[in-house]
Amino acid sequence: MLPSQEASKIYHDNYMRNSRAIGVLWAIFTICFAIINVVVFIQPYWIGDSVNTPYPGYFGLFHYCVGTGVTSRDLSCQGTFADFDSIPSGAFKAAALFVLLSMVLILTCITCFALFFFCNTATVYKICAWMQLLAAVCLVLGCMIFPDGWDSEAVRHMCGEKTGKYTLGNCSVRWAYILAIIGILDALILSFLAFVLGNRQNDLLQEDLKVDNKVFTNNKNVRNKKRPLDPSNPPQNVYNLPYQGPYPAHSFSQGRQPTTDFTGAAVPPCSVSPHCQDGGQVPHQTTANASLHLSHYGIA
Repeated sequence: MLPSQEASKIYHDNYMRNSRAIGVLWAIFTICFAIINVVVFIQPYWIGDSVNTPYPGYFGLFHYCVGTGVTSRDLSCQGTFADFDSIPSGAFKAAALFVLLSMVLILTCITCFALFFFCNTATVYKICAWMQLLAAVCLVLGCMIFPDGWDSEAVRHMCGEKTGKYTLGNCSVRWAYILAIIGILDALILSFLAFVLGNRQNDLLQEDLKVDNKVFTNNKNVRNKKRPLDPSNPPQNVYNLPYQGPYPAHSFSQGRQPTTDFTGAAVPPCSVSPHCQDGGQVPHQTTANASLHLSHYGIA
C-alpha cells in the first residue's frame, strides 16, 4: 500500500471511530430528551403561585391544584387527560395534545434505533432527524398555545384579576415550562446533528467504495506484474529485416510487397519457387537456403 493510501486509510478509520462516538452521544441525548418530554407532559408545574397570589396552587397541561385560602396549604386538585372536560381551558387542551404528540414522536424515534441493525445507517439517521424535528415543532406549538389559556376562570381565581392571555398577573412560571423550552433547544440540536451524521454516512459509503475499487485495481496490477511467463506460449519476437532475397522483384505480383521470413529472405509465390507444399501457397524454406541467408547477415 502506498504511503498516501495508508494515511488516507488511517484518517478514514479515525473518522469512523469518532463518528460512532458522536452517534452514541446523540442516542444518549435523544433518550434524555424523551425523559424530559415525558416529565413535561405529566408534571403540573408549568405555572404556580407566588408571594402575592391570593391562593396557593399550580397548573399543568391538564392537571391543576388550587388552595382554598391564603393561610391554608390544602389544595383541591382537578383535571385528568382522560377527561377532557375537566381541563380548565381549550388552549390547555390543545397544548396538551401537541406535547403528547411530541412525546409519541420521540419515543418512536427511540424505537427506530433497532433499525440500525437491519437498515442503512444514513437512512435511519435521517428518519430519526425528521422525527426529532417534528417533535421540536410540536413542543414549540404546545409552549406557545399554553399561555393563551391563562385567562380562564380557574387561573384568574389563583393568580388575581390582572391575569389574562399571555399575562400571568401575580403568578410565576415554574420549572416544567422552563424544562419544556430547554427540550425544544435539545430537540433542534439533535435533529441537526442527525442530519449531519446521515449525510456523512452517505459520504463515507462512497469513500469506502472508492477505496475498495482502488485496492482491487492495485492488487490486480500487482498480480499482473508478478504473473510468470507461460513456457508453452513464449513471447514471439518480430523482426522487420530488409528484403535481401535471391528472387528478382519482378517475379512477385505487382502492387504487393514480397513476404520475408525471420531471416529477411523473401518468400516467393508458388509460381516462382519449386519448394511449394502440395495445395498450399506457403513455400517450404529448406535448411540450406536458411543457412545461406543467415550467413549473408553474419548470423551463422
